[in-house]
Amino acid sequence: MRILVIKNISREGPGILGDILKANRILYDVVEAGSGEAFPDPLEYAAVFVFGGPDSANDKNEKMISELQMVRTAVDNGIPYMGICLGMQVLVKACGGNVRKSDVKEIGFRGPDGNYFKVDICTGKKKDALFSGLENPMKIFHLHGETVDITDEMELLAEGNFCKDQIVKVGESAYGLQGHFELTPAMLDVWIEKDPELKALNSDKLKNDLKNIQEGYRTNAEKLFNNFLRLAGII
Repeated sequence: MRILVIKNISREGPGILGDILKANRILYDVVEAGSGEAFPDPLEYAAVFVFGGPDSANDKNEKMISELQMVRTAVDNGIPYMGICLGMQVLVKACGGNVRKSDVKEIGFRGPDGNYFKVDICTGKKKDALFSGLENPMKIFHLHGETVDITDEMELLAEGNFCKDQIVKVGESAYGLQGHFELTPAMLDVWIEKDPELKALNSDKLKNDLKNIQEGYRTNAEKLFNNFLRLAGII
């Protein structure tokens, strides 16, 4: 019952999910795809997680071609999948959707209107097992300049005010989340230091934004990740 964790850049990892996996003594392998490590066979794992990074799902290099193939193999064979940020866009692209430049680049905790970014579960989708016990709407941190257009075979589960497609579902057990539910304060500190988009923002304000919502943010993340692990049959 090992889980596969794909990191598209070293600083974007499992965060809160990692804490849950360790607490439940769930074994997982981490592949540093951003550093050139090869993708293993997803069929050898009970679930696959793909996290964010600076790449585009539209890239034509060997890494992205292999990543798209790996994700498609996982989905086609019913391996539970969760993709965050780039991982969500890769899921949509691999399964026939479109990835394009977003009309609004979502960076940090707040949108152009100065309010927190929020994720709203769509009407009729609250009964999806992923959302059990979650509040609605949920505040979310973003770090992306691209968005997706899903196919008719995919489900839109949750929307945002600026970037519409926030949580999508493909098949029975593949989910894509545009926002970073995995974020911890320690991760944010590193991202502020390393990420060029975040460097342009006020670091103290970013840290205060997370501090002000930290309790609810982590509670939502823990429920969401635990829900996924349950529906995947892992816990």
